[in-house]
Amino acid sequence: MTRTLHSRFLYTPGLKSSKALVPASYLRGVSTITESDSRHDHLETWSVEELLRGINREDQTVPLAVEQAIPMIAPLVECIVDRMKQGGRLFYMGAGTSGRLGIVDASECPPTFGVEHGLVIGLIAGGDRAIRYPVEFAEDDREQGWRDLQEHDISPLDVVIGIAASGTTPYVIGALEQCRKAGIATGCITCNPGAPVIAHADFPVVVVVGPEFVTGSTRMKSGTAQKLTLNMISTSVMIRMGRVRGNKMVDMQLSNKKLVHRGTRMVMAQTGLDEQRAGDLLLAHGSVRKAVDAWKANA
Repeated sequence: MTRTLHSRFLYTPGLKSSKALVPASYLRGVSTITESDSRHDHLETWSVEELLRGINREDQTVPLAVEQAIPMIAPLVECIVDRMKQGGRLFYMGAGTSGRLGIVDASECPPTFGVEHGLVIGLIAGGDRAIRYPVEFAEDDREQGWRDLQEHDISPLDVVIGIAASGTTPYVIGALEQCRKAGIATGCITCNPGAPVIAHADFPVVVVVGPEFVTGSTRMKSGTAQKLTLNMISTSVMIRMGRVRGNKMVDMQLSNKKLVHRGTRMVMAQTGLDEQRAGDLLLAHGSVRKAVDAWKANA
């Protein structure tokens, strides 16, 4: 992909930060909510049903916390769309659960929206091995994140989002710090108000979910909040980039029989063709969008 730099989108001085949209209380001091004691205790004495209901009650609070962060998410999405329209990419960076969630979201964009691999990229402290296995102390290397980005020829057209529940991960903070020096737009997703990562993000997103059901286990509510936020970001970006028509994934990759059947039904609904002819048209053109456009051109 050929990418051309457009100086009007550089961080200095043209990028308008969204920090003004972050509640002032979220910017003062350093909170450690994610490490706070659980509201529940003696969990080993609870029955299975009690545990499940307790976890579920806590989980129900997460979407409401994400809703409160929408004013912070919106300008980040707008920035990503602007950059992508100029040929830029989106990077997610994180360690542990946060890194894995970014990789999941990035890896689902090509099959869901038909974009090229490499438009959305997930990076994790410790490299690909860390997707399945913990890599000791990888997240503590403040320089490695920037080195990982450089391997992808990072440029001022791109946007980098650091994902860190605690907001203290050196791998993420170091990368965002270097990005801002290089004129690259930065965002973050954290669950701690006042977290250090906020200072290095042009577009901070703070989702306050409160203490975890199991103290400090941020793969639970914090991880759920991060996943919901990532879903919102990537889906909104792809819709604004024209990758959804109506409410349909018209550019999805036809990578299995289920998706071929789904695509066939979409073509049937938009053309009035029977299943056989719609399926043949879909397979001949490779996507719902192309199949429908070809049919309209010849109608």
